[in-house]
Amino acid sequence: MSATWDPAAAGVLRLPSGRLVRGRGLSRPLPEGPTPDFALYLLGEEPPQVTWEARWLRWPDFWLPSDRTETAKALREAWERAETERVEIACLGGRGRTGTALACLAVLDGVPGGEAVAYVREHYAPSAVETPWQRRFVTRFRAEPGGA
Repeated sequence: MSATWDPAAAGVLRLPSGRLVRGRGLSRPLPEGPTPDFALYLLGEEPPQVTWEARWLRWPDFWLPSDRTETAKALREAWERAETERVEIACLGGRGRTGTALACLAVLDGVPGGEAVAYVREHYAPSAVETPWQRRFVTRFRAEPGGA
């Protein structure tokens, strides 16, 4: 197990439990410093290979994940691993899909679904979660296993 992210690093979201997760846009260069231990890549097409453990979720730009059950499992895994590992959540721009996934992690961390988008917009990026259906996805996301 490794240490988690520096809370002051760019793109790092601190969840209420203290877990740290880095969100980022894959269209920008990899930030300086440590690499993730585990990453979830939310893209319409398979991402390039990386040297760390990564999982790809088919999630078209501006839409919702193709497989909600797998997405819920992957988000729960990311949330659990963020307690002791450097976890990264990323899409191409780092706002819509990434923000939606981060808001779902906030729900898993105890933030009510109706407040999770505002939490991520305040603590990660004001433009996070871009579409009405992404906001609705977060509102309906459940913290129980299988919760999409």
